Amino acid sequence: MQEFKQTRAVVITALMAAVTVVLGWTHWGFIPWFGGVSLTIMHIPVVIAAVLVGPVSGLGVGLVFGIFSMIQAAVAPTGPTDVWFTNPLLSVVPRLFIGPAAWLVWRALKRWPAAALLAAGAAGSLTNTALVLGVIGLLGYLPWLVLGGVAAANGLPEILVSAFLTAAVVGAYLRIPLGKKRGADLTD
Repeated sequence: MQEFKQTRAVVITALMAAVTVVLGWTHWGFIPWFGGVSLTIMHIPVVIAAVLVGPVSGLGVGLVFGIFSMIQAAVAPTGPTDVWFTNPLLSVVPRLFIGPAAWLVWRALKRWPAAALLAAGAAGSLTNTALVLGVIGLLGYLPWLVLGGVAAANGLPEILVSAFLTAAVVGAYLRIPLGKKRGADLTD
């Protein structure tokens, strides 16, 4: 049984890392938004890995997200601010905390699975937004007042999308009742 759990953990971690790369490579992980910026959903596989497997899995997928983000910014930038993300302090380090933060929230609220999934998705997104914008501010790339506007305009929609997608995907996988539907029955 232990061997099955280890195999399951490796498979889910690898699958979520692959989904992260596909989302980044195809740019499906970036939803166009106001003023040339994008809402990112690339952190959602990190949250899913953390909830399904644990904080180490989330950290690993977060590392893939961060490294891919740094490489993408250097090789195929899509905007003028992408050059900032060639700095690993901005592109990699904040992404390492997404999974562990989401896992902590999931563990704390696990007694109420539907609410825990929504909160874990929101926490992962909030962690990503807060740390990335915090590093941008600390490095002096943008004034703090502007970063507050970015947090409101981008961060809030990202939190909602992350919360609901995390709840839908993990709820279906674990067959957790969400409303009147149960797990994989969500599409009926």
